[in-house]
Formats: sequence, structure tokens, C-alpha cells
Amino acid sequence: MLNKIIKRGHKKVPKSDPSDFVVAASGNRSSGSVSTSNVVVNHASRGAGAGAGAGFGMMNNSTQQQTMMSAAVPAPGTIEALPMLKDVPMAERQSFFFRKLQVCCYQFDFNDTMKMVREKEIKRQTLAELVDCVQSNSLKISEINQEEMLKMISVNIFRCLPPASHENTGSENVEPEEEEQYLEASWPHLQLVYELLLRYIVSADTDTKVAKKFIDHSFVLKLLDSFESEDPREREYLKTILHRIYGKFMVHRPFIRKAINNIFYRFIYETERHSGIGELLEILGSIINGFALPMKEEHKLFLVRALIPLHKPKPIAMYHQQLSYCIVQFVEKDYKLCDTVIRGLLKYWPVTNCQKEVLFLGELEEVLEATQAAEFQRCMVPLFRQVARCLNSPHFQVAERALFLWNNEHVVSLIAQNRNVILPIIFEALEKNIRSHWNQAVHGLTVNVRKMFLEMDADLFEDCQKQYAEKAARATDLEKQRELRWQRLAAAAGQGG
Repeated sequence: MLNKIIKRGHKKVPKSDPSDFVVAASGNRSSGSVSTSNVVVNHASRGAGAGAGAGFGMMNNSTQQQTMMSAAVPAPGTIEALPMLKDVPMAERQSFFFRKLQVCCYQFDFNDTMKMVREKEIKRQTLAELVDCVQSNSLKISEINQEEMLKMISVNIFRCLPPASHENTGSENVEPEEEEQYLEASWPHLQLVYELLLRYIVSADTDTKVAKKFIDHSFVLKLLDSFESEDPREREYLKTILHRIYGKFMVHRPFIRKAINNIFYRFIYETERHSGIGELLEILGSIINGFALPMKEEHKLFLVRALIPLHKPKPIAMYHQQLSYCIVQFVEKDYKLCDTVIRGLLKYWPVTNCQKEVLFLGELEEVLEATQAAEFQRCMVPLFRQVARCLNSPHFQVAERALFLWNNEHVVSLIAQNRNVILPIIFEALEKNIRSHWNQAVHGLTVNVRKMFLEMDADLFEDCQKQYAEKAARATDLEKQRELRWQRLAAAAGQGG
């Protein structure tokens, strides 16, 4: 509760430059908003003033221009309910659509639930009507109104985000998954604005050539900045909308991929803090699934430079499921990437974080599922050296998850084909578990794996056993020699005294 109260008093400045939307009024400028006596009007809506007038000048139909120009603009601080579009004569619907967009540009204080209840409800009903209008295609929206609609949407969704909990407290030690979930107070309006944008993008009546004038690179960047919102409902809408934009506006595809790359780089190498990494990875999962073969070098570089290093940050648990899906998509598209992926996992393998290690082992199994024999042979030596260390982990979940690899038929098949190399690497780890691991489940699973190798190749198993016995004997001899040296040194020191 304290975090929520603190959040209300602070605002996070968005990365994108909102200067396009800021208008000074009455000599009072504050975060792009101007307070009147009754309502906070966000002047991101240039469409209500000079911007709208400039747009009208482009219209060829003089009658329509005069009608829309004469439409009464609501006075600051007052919002009046307008008649439903279906009740307005067809000739006046464009002008009333424009006026309704202006009503929706007003911003309210949602922290005070008792303040301006009537005005808030008028805006909510107006937004709902606009959504229904776009969804039902009951009105072919003019180009100028499309522009004004995107301006209104921008006013509402491209706003200052509240700071994260760690920014308020100054503590960097709080785990992101343990932070109290923040829910946007203005969501009753914000959801409808997002729904309007989504319906506009997916509508069959939306002309891509016209829409891309308003949904440009700047708009896309601001959408991507909004993924830092801590409200999961907002990120879900953003994910769906950005995915639809990627599908409908081919001209934006390289730009979107590059912009997401930059977000990942900043997250990996600078902040390790971002609320929307999981949602961005979900979008990329669908994009990767659609990559054509042979895969472009650009996409392979994205795998190596962005996706694999995403295993490095500490809060990987928050997005690992989506990351693992993207990695496996790459491997299934091009099995020759298996060696690159496995070596990448080994590079970022956790040393002291056991929960993270369990995640890596699960992902490793999924990658091995898609691995062919030739690629497996390239990386099996460093891979099973790491697996051997996991087998002896005192954390029973890590050891157990490593032993579960032998429950996978494809993995067992790859191991069986290369048992001459793999068994000598892990034999000592198996013996140590049987002799001294504290957990009974790990002990039982180790016995089963040992038995599997014995049945697979008894002669090889016997050779490994002999080598292990010889190594143990040498270790015992070395220990005895070390003790004798210490005894001699102690005796010499006593005589000298």
C-alpha cells in the first residue's frame, strides 16, 4: 500500500520525446498537462486546436470542411454528452465523430474516485461508442478523423509512467518478481483506448497506406516504451497491438526488430530492469516462427547477440519460458544452430543460483530434443562436463533435474551413440552420488542411470570402473604422502625448537 501511495506522487518520464504533443497554456507547463478549475486537460491533443485547423485545410470538400470547422469545441473544464452517432444525420457524423474525439482527449485524476464522476462516465461511454463504431464499420472514417483519432489515442496512452518500487525506495536488492503488482487507476478509460487502437489496426476497412502516415516509427517507438508499464493488463494489450502492427505494416518490420534489440541490449548490459521483456519475447516467438529458410544472417546475429545473452540477467525467471520458446524455435528452424545455442548456454551457466540452474537444465533438454548427432558431437564434451557438475550439486533439485535428462528417449539415443566419450566424463560423478549424496531421490535416480550404462555397454562400464578405482587409489597414495610430509615437517620443527 505504501508503494502505491508513493507512486502516485511521482511520475516516470517516458524515453520517447513527447514534445510533439506539449502545448503551453496560461503560462503554466507541467508534464504536458494544464489544470483548469474542474478538469485536467492534457494538451497532447493538438487536434483540438491548431492541429485540427491545419488538418481541415487539406480537405477538398468545402462543405464538409465548413461543417467540421463550425463544430463547437467543448470549453476547458466542461464536458457535455453528445448525441449518439447513429442518431445524427449522415452528413454530420464526421463532424460529431471529431467532437467525440475531442471529448476523449480530456484527462482526469483517477486517484480521487469521487471527483468528476459524471465527466468520467461521459468519456467512458464516448470511448465505448468509438470502439463500437470502428469495430462495426458503421462509419467510414475520413482521413483527417483517422489522424485525429491517433492523436487522441497518443494523448491517453503515451503518458508519464509511475516509477517502479525500487526507484521509490532506492533499494536495488528487491527481486522484481517480489515487488507489489501495480494496477493503473485510469484503466477503465485506458482499456477502451487500447481497444480502439486494436480495432482500428485489425479492421479490414483500415487502409494501410493511409494508416502508416500516423502509425509511423515515432508512434511505434512510443508503444515500445510503454512496455515498461507495471500493469500486466496494459502490457498484454501492447503485445497484441504491436504484433498486429508487425503483421499489417511490412515497412515497419525491420525497424521493430531493431528497436526490440535495443531494448534487450539496454536491459542486459545496463539496467536489468524492465517489466515487458516477457511480452516482447512472446511477440518475437511468433516472428521467429515465420522466418523463411535459409535463415538470414541478420536473424542468426540476433540469436547470438541478444537472445543468448538474455540468459545472463538475474531476473531471468520472469521471462525464461518465453525466452526458451524463442531459442527452441531457432533450433527447430535450423538444427545447425544447436552447437551455437548449447555453447551459449554453457557460457552463461549460473555458478551460485540454483533455481536459475534448474531453468537452464530444462531449456537444455528442449534444445537437445531438436539436436542431430553431428551437432551433438561438436559440443558433447563441455556439455557433459557441466552435466557432471550438476549431478553432484548439493542442491537436490539441480541434481534431480540433471538426472531427468536420461528420461528423454532422444537424449538417451544421442548419449548411447557417443557413450565412449560421455561415460568416462560422468562416471566419477555417478559414483560420488551413490556413495555420498544426501538426498534419497537423487541416490535412486543415479542408481538407475548407472544401471542404464551398464546394460548399454558392460565392457565400457568395466573399463571406467577400473579407471575410477585406479584414480581413487592414486588419490589415496597422494593423501598418505602429503600426511607423511607434514609429519616430517612437524618432527623437524620440534627438534629445531
